[in-house]
Amino acid sequence: MRQLSILCFSVIILFSSCNEYQKVLKNTDVKPKYDLAEKFYNEGDYTRAKRLFEQIAPKYAGKPQGERVMFFFADSYYQSGDYYLSGYQFERFIKSYPNSEKLQQAYFLEAKSYYYMSPRYSLDQSDTDRALSKLQLFINNYPNSEYFEEANALAQELTKKKQKKQYEIGKQYAKLGELYLLDFNIAANTALDNFVSENPGTSYREDALFQRLKALANLALNSTYSKKPERIKNAKEAYQQLLKAYPETSYLKDANNYLKKLEREEIIEVETTK
Repeated sequence: MRQLSILCFSVIILFSSCNEYQKVLKNTDVKPKYDLAEKFYNEGDYTRAKRLFEQIAPKYAGKPQGERVMFFFADSYYQSGDYYLSGYQFERFIKSYPNSEKLQQAYFLEAKSYYYMSPRYSLDQSDTDRALSKLQLFINNYPNSEYFEEANALAQELTKKKQKKQYEIGKQYAKLGELYLLDFNIAANTALDNFVSENPGTSYREDALFQRLKALANLALNSTYSKKPERIKNAKEAYQQLLKAYPETSYLKDANNYLKKLEREEIIEVETTK
């Protein structure tokens, strides 16, 4: 009985709240909308809060409450997971209130909005680039911020995602090169060489060095007679580069197999020239 009473009371409160919301939403008076929007915001009801803030934000532009309204409006989008609009609204807030006490937080939440829009690595990374740019701007401007460590961690995560995409492209070229499509081995070598040069600290470096060795080895082993000596030399240098950087590489067995094939091919080349 007690539980039924509590349930009935909750339904009444919910109905009253919905009724009040609909009434204020249709009202032309700004003040009740402001009060109810802030009430919803403080209660964590960001969906209804942002609807009301959307209506009153233009009315408070240039007024003392405008800064507060605009920040809550942007944050309501952020808290409800509408990151495209929260990023846009925080950007507007930053431009409108460059001296705000909330500026640092606005910069961080703007950057984090774009972070959440970053897609998986295999898709177009335009939003990832935008997020990285925003995060780097925040990191540069606020090195002592309470959000600095989180911003740095987010930037590192996005950087690794971009590195994975770049590495996977080179790896795919190398895989296609195994089918004796020599042009893909050349493309793999270029892509992976650039990747290693541009990302010296990447966690994919060992993988990239091996994939480059594989591409160059397959290129050498399937080349024409005139091009084979130079390409064998390049492949063996790639083997040395991998072993120098990672003496106990997890690819050691496969790398050694490629080396044996290259050395055997060298012997055949020497014998045919006698």
